[in-house]
Amino acid sequence: MPSRFVLLDRALEVFPIFRLSDSSEESAIVFAPEAGGRWRVLPNPGDRLPGTFDQDVFIEVCRRYHDAGGPADGVVHFTLHAFLRSIGRRADGRTYEQLRSSLSRLERTTLESNGAYWSAATGSVLDLRFSILSGVSIDRRRTSDREQLALFPSITAFEPGDARVILSPPLRSNISVGHVSLLSSALYFALSSPVARRLYRLLEVARAEGSLAWRLPLSQLAERVPLTQRYPSHLQRVLQPAHEMLVSSGIVRSADVHQVRRQWVVDYVLASRPK
Repeated sequence: MPSRFVLLDRALEVFPIFRLSDSSEESAIVFAPEAGGRWRVLPNPGDRLPGTFDQDVFIEVCRRYHDAGGPADGVVHFTLHAFLRSIGRRADGRTYEQLRSSLSRLERTTLESNGAYWSAATGSVLDLRFSILSGVSIDRRRTSDREQLALFPSITAFEPGDARVILSPPLRSNISVGHVSLLSSALYFALSSPVARRLYRLLEVARAEGSLAWRLPLSQLAERVPLTQRYPSHLQRVLQPAHEMLVSSGIVRSADVHQVRRQWVVDYVLASRPK
């Protein structure tokens, strides 16, 4: 049976990577962690930044990597049809192409750390450039299937194929030594809001680091998600439905945005981990 859990590289989870829309935004994401250093997400020339669908694909690849026992070479095999069904998407010509594009984007989008990304294996922050997937190959059909195509003239070349992807070495290194956060796959995909899904990922980092109550400035949360809105009133309107979803799903006991002196902050109280 597929695992219900996803192990994620905790060092990567704290950084913004995925835009919470699938727009044609091509400009880089730039983030300055409070601890110092600089983080950038650089799209491949002519492509957009990773978006909401790519976030879901990333989570499912990591779940399948965990299911495969964390292979040393990072290789994960799956069919496009089974993958789409796993993330609750309808499998048709449009979504097959969407998945191919997403896997390619996760391979070609550059993540750049200048003294920001933590390597648990070395016990230090690193200067490096990498991508979420270090290799992607998709065969349109298995050889045995291709031999039968002549019998089925209605089948096109855009039918599902077999994928072989490689999870990037820096991510595998942190996962292998236990520098991880843990998600429930079922709970993640049950959240219909991309903002709620991203907040769930951040909250599980706080839990993994021993926090049951997490406070941070509203402006810092907006950078980490990332959210494009900047005014507190606008940010609250975006966060409120996601917060209600997190409370109703049992991820947090409470999620409050309020003002402390002159600064707007967000307070989360985590619930017990869902069974």
